[in-house]
Amino acid sequence: MIVSDTLDRSAELTFSTSVWTAAQVAEIAVSAANTVPLVTAEAATPALENIDLWDSWPLQTPDGVRADVAGGTLWFMLSAAQQADPGDRHGLARIRLVLERDGAWLDCGRALPDGLNPGSREWAGSAVWDAASGVVTLYFTAAGYSGEEPQSFAQRLFEVRGTLDLSGALPAIINWSAPVESVAADGVHYMIVNQREGQPGFIKAFRDPAFFRDPADGQEYLLFTASLAASDHGFNGAIGIARKEAGGWALLPPLLHADQLNNELERAHMVAQDGLYYLFWSTQRRVFAPGVPSGPNGLYGAVGETPLGPFRPLNGSGLVAGNPEQEPIQCYSWWVLDGLEVASFVDHWGLEGRSFEDHPSLLRQQFGGTPAPRFRLVLEGDKAEIA
Repeated sequence: MIVSDTLDRSAELTFSTSVWTAAQVAEIAVSAANTVPLVTAEAATPALENIDLWDSWPLQTPDGVRADVAGGTLWFMLSAAQQADPGDRHGLARIRLVLERDGAWLDCGRALPDGLNPGSREWAGSAVWDAASGVVTLYFTAAGYSGEEPQSFAQRLFEVRGTLDLSGALPAIINWSAPVESVAADGVHYMIVNQREGQPGFIKAFRDPAFFRDPADGQEYLLFTASLAASDHGFNGAIGIARKEAGGWALLPPLLHADQLNNELERAHMVAQDGLYYLFWSTQRRVFAPGVPSGPNGLYGAVGETPLGPFRPLNGSGLVAGNPEQEPIQCYSWWVLDGLEVASFVDHWGLEGRSFEDHPSLLRQQFGGTPAPRFRLVLEGDKAEIA
């Protein structure tokens, strides 16, 4: 384990930043135990007509359990009207409420009213429900700025609170509060992301806030995808963390980084299991730096004895579950749920070796834009595999 930074804040808190290295990635050995099953045409059928859905997270209780709402699970999903090029969806993203009940997906409409977001798009986050009060806290990424033209790739972390309303045929969240910035990038540990131009995979990051409450002491944290401020390398992805204190969220140094290895450690989140803390993230082969070992598009992870690390890569390499070699971009954006069930979305499936350059119609034709079939993990110490 390489430790790049240590912070002693008090007798109770010792912090280490861990490093995901090229030598560890070089240990990746693809097998049935870490390969996501092939997506079928039936599984790729859109859940909602004429609407693409991608990054998703469920309404959870503070301890990370899916909330039972209206006889099902209420999901928050990034959404956009279907476009000829699905890549355009990122510039149109709005968070949508979708109820999963009895094997069906029911559209509950947009989560946030028009004009509430201080950004120009709504990107991924997490959501926590307090059953006693009925209050939902939504943590999300405000991408860009309201009213901007053209759109920028600025990213800020916000939270809003609303009341879960179960009086209608489908659940809704009403009476949203004004958005409050949870925590801002400091330019010391984390880059301040205010890019005007970029393309998916190669922009810098300060996004994807994920709530976690430590079952050992009740301490609350926000994890997020970040980029190292101190690095001058083009591939400087990191997983950041903030700790809840009396005055709000306080930034801590990164939990883990992949400087000079990988640009994006996306949708970072944490699961406590058997007295250990499992840190998960998603990444893609194309965002590994040139000339270094790379892994498949997949779910990666690390494990530690505390929520602040240090962390060891699961399976020695970090790979937990990757797309099959014959369909390398079929799914993305994995989220480990309670019970170790894993959710994601169907990306470009069934390409059968064909390229978009030779077959541009495949961009739309083979894009799923729908929740992917779920699978379950088995975690045992430093090892993880698909059940």
